Amino acid sequence: VIRAKAVSAKEVDSGNDIYGNPIKRIQYEIKQIKMFKGPDKDIEFIYTAPSTAVCGRLLDTGGKKEYLIAGKSEGNGKMHITLCDLVSTWDSLSPTQKKSLNQRYQMGCECKISRCLSIPCYVSSSDECLWTDWAMEK
Repeated sequence: VIRAKAVSAKEVDSGNDIYGNPIKRIQYEIKQIKMFKGPDKDIEFIYTAPSTAVCGRLLDTGGKKEYLIAGKSEGNGKMHITLCDLVSTWDSLSPTQKKSLNQRYQMGCECKISRCLSIPCYVSSSDECLWTDWAMEK
């Protein structure tokens, strides 16, 4: 999960399909502003399919729009995104969302998620976090 700007884009080959035809991808060179969750190395490139018809994401490469991007990182400075991944302009986020990302996002990273199957729910250790979504739906 990163905050970044796309500064350039180019079409690249990313291997071949089972018939030997080249697979095209759009390679966005990005300027990473902040890493919220991911590898220790900065993300330099984001790859996506060449059109939305094949689940690609289009990013503005003017270098002015900032994005919140949640994709799949390879850990080597490369990330892949599809239509199924979260990609939002930073300006479209609410003040609460921005504050939560900047100040609270890492707070729950070390806890062990435990499902709450019946009320009342209890934690068994200090690093345990209860997942109670099912209770909210009923």
